[in-house]
Amino acid sequence: MSKATRTDTQSPALHAADSHDLIRVHGARVNNLKDVSIEIPKRRLTVFTGVSGSGKSSLVFGTIAAESQRLINETYSAFVQGFMPTLARPEVDLLEGLTTAIIVDQERMGSNPRSTVGTATDANAMLRILFSRLGQPHIGSPNAYSFNVPSVKASGAITIERGAGKTKTEKATFTRLGGMCPRCEGMGSVTDFDLAALYDDSLSLNKGALTIPGYSMDGWYGRIFRGCGFFDPDKPIRKYTKKELHDLLHKEPTKVKVDGINLTYAGLIPTIQKSFLSKDVDALQPHIRAFVERAVTFTTCPECDGTRLSKEARSSKIKGKNIADVCSMQISDLGDWVRGLDEPSVAPLLTGLQHLVDSIAEIGLGYLSLDRPSGTLSGGEAQRTKMIRHLGSSLTDVTYVFDEPTIGLHPHDVQRMNDLLLRLRDKGNTVLVVEHEPEAIAIADHVVDLGPGAGTAGGEVVFEGTVEGLRAGGTLTGRHLDDRASLKPSVRTPSGALEVRGASTHNLRDVDVDIPLGVLVVVTGVAGSGKSSLVHGSIPAGAGVVSIDQVAIRGSRRSNPATYTKLLDPIRKAFAKANGVKPALFSANSEGACPNCNGAGVIYTDLAMMAGVATTCEECEGKRFEASVLDHHLGGRDISEVLAMSVTEAEEFFGAGEARTPAAHAILDRLADVGLGYLRIGQPLTTLSGGERQRLKLATHMAEKGGVYVLDEPTSGLHLADVEQLLGLLDRLVDSGKSVIVIEHHQAVMAHADWIIDLGPGAGHDGGRIVFEGTPADVVVARSTLTGEHLAAYVGT
Repeated sequence: MSKATRTDTQSPALHAADSHDLIRVHGARVNNLKDVSIEIPKRRLTVFTGVSGSGKSSLVFGTIAAESQRLINETYSAFVQGFMPTLARPEVDLLEGLTTAIIVDQERMGSNPRSTVGTATDANAMLRILFSRLGQPHIGSPNAYSFNVPSVKASGAITIERGAGKTKTEKATFTRLGGMCPRCEGMGSVTDFDLAALYDDSLSLNKGALTIPGYSMDGWYGRIFRGCGFFDPDKPIRKYTKKELHDLLHKEPTKVKVDGINLTYAGLIPTIQKSFLSKDVDALQPHIRAFVERAVTFTTCPECDGTRLSKEARSSKIKGKNIADVCSMQISDLGDWVRGLDEPSVAPLLTGLQHLVDSIAEIGLGYLSLDRPSGTLSGGEAQRTKMIRHLGSSLTDVTYVFDEPTIGLHPHDVQRMNDLLLRLRDKGNTVLVVEHEPEAIAIADHVVDLGPGAGTAGGEVVFEGTVEGLRAGGTLTGRHLDDRASLKPSVRTPSGALEVRGASTHNLRDVDVDIPLGVLVVVTGVAGSGKSSLVHGSIPAGAGVVSIDQVAIRGSRRSNPATYTKLLDPIRKAFAKANGVKPALFSANSEGACPNCNGAGVIYTDLAMMAGVATTCEECEGKRFEASVLDHHLGGRDISEVLAMSVTEAEEFFGAGEARTPAAHAILDRLADVGLGYLRIGQPLTTLSGGERQRLKLATHMAEKGGVYVLDEPTSGLHLADVEQLLGLLDRLVDSGKSVIVIEHHQAVMAHADWIIDLGPGAGHDGGRIVFEGTPADVVVARSTLTGEHLAAYVGT
């Protein structure tokens, strides 16, 4: 006989499932991390701080997010894993409590010229369906409105089976209407070639007439040109007949047999269009980009007027607007247009489109248009574009990982970003943010500060706790958290002015402004107000102008600070001269490479869908060079020992004594100037943080000769302590007689300026005007603009 159970009035014991409220990391050793062990609270907003290169990204992205993604990939079948990137397990002893990680990084969006904000956010896909249902006249399926789909026509015989082995042949035609403009093939622009930049017509092909990068008569191109039989490679090009010249320049891909090998010959212009012009010009290698800018002229397509769309797609309209008109509208205006459509038959589609457009405006990108090429978005804009799809997500208990989400944001816009991060957290998600901005650090529930220094001097957790605890903690971040720049007591006097008249690029409204020369000028304003359009549109890079943009430097495992800055060239020559051998021996990518690992330092073993294994090469012990090369010394050191030096050590080594090399010393000086003294000169670029890459790029451009330096948000990825060093560098540039123009949102840089040009008052068509120009003190006293209000609050007046 069972007894009645007693009702327990005490609180029930904690359910086992509720005990997993921490992400535990034990013994993390990725890159420069030194056995880091921390506990991160779930369903909270945790901010990771520390100087650039202290190990924040290694811990958050390289350890936590990487392991989460690897474990998710392992849930797929071996067949599916074969198509996925293989991820190795991070160097960590134990990781517990991980949830699905969604990474929103700063990587620029793909620079495919066919990609736009509309295609990247799926807004174009929705609009195409909308027009295919409601557009008048009706022209066809959604593909009829896509600038990436060409129209196709075909005709021929088809065989119809009639049963009992009987067949009937009939003639049939097939037509598919696409939205691509046939003239520009959906690119919006047509190209015109300067033939004088492609070849020297006084020479023959065999004498080196071609001046196109990579087109040498010694390689495959030479074999094809000599063996194709369409022209005489020994005859000067100016003596070619019309047919020979057409075959050289315009011939469509044709199969040819050269020395018994089947090859394809195509004219120079189709080949250049396929290999160089199918990519975004800004994404090309510098020497190829220089050739394209010299040889190719881009003009708006006269047939589609730059809309990329066919005549039929442009003829179909809803409420007097075709799909090109809608895509060219500012997104904040597009929301009003969508709201004005009331059609029950497509109600779910309109609801989805409305939500998407409102999300784009809410995240602060309402000033963009859907036809804006995605390759032209800044790093901050690209990151926010990727955030859009997560705003309305129904997922909870997900770990969102953000890399400096406030990058490229005016102080006025930071609050909006903070609200979005808090909203993600309040839905029950874990939000991990790598950040330097004090306003973003202030909203954290939990702070992890890494340091104490950068590179080998970092990689340790120096503080864990609340924001108040960080302020009182005495770490480098804690000391700088409440930093407030003071206005300079006096400003420099300009030596002249750069007159800009009638600037109307993008959203600029006939702007007239005099940019002072010989001083530090800061151009500021809310995101989308027209800063980059004014500076880059009116001061093109070229003679006397050194332009340093936001595009992140790229590099493989084989590239390092020494190769990127061309520091290795004088070092190789110094080694060669001291030992009486060829400079190529001292390159791990050339003759001096270890034959066993081909100069990589590691042997990669491919394990199909399982993570590949990289083991240190036994022959060179990871030094990358063959043994005989290491017998050659300069100043008592071999080449692998020199590449293992930090910038500071190398600066001392090449500054005096037997190894004195002025050319190398000058480059090392510049690297030390930007605060990279701790960096190993042979460290792979793939292991550098965003802030380190930004400064490496800055140091490289400092070598260029010019009177005007244009810098686009140089504080990206920099810790508050690193910003002081940057300001010192900018001062030294100005004091040496240069003019420095900086596009910047950081209040410390604004306060340090000699002259401020403020654009606004809003973004997109609400901006594009000069709302203030004067000294920082004038801006603060007037407080007439958003920048003035925030700068006044920052300097504490």
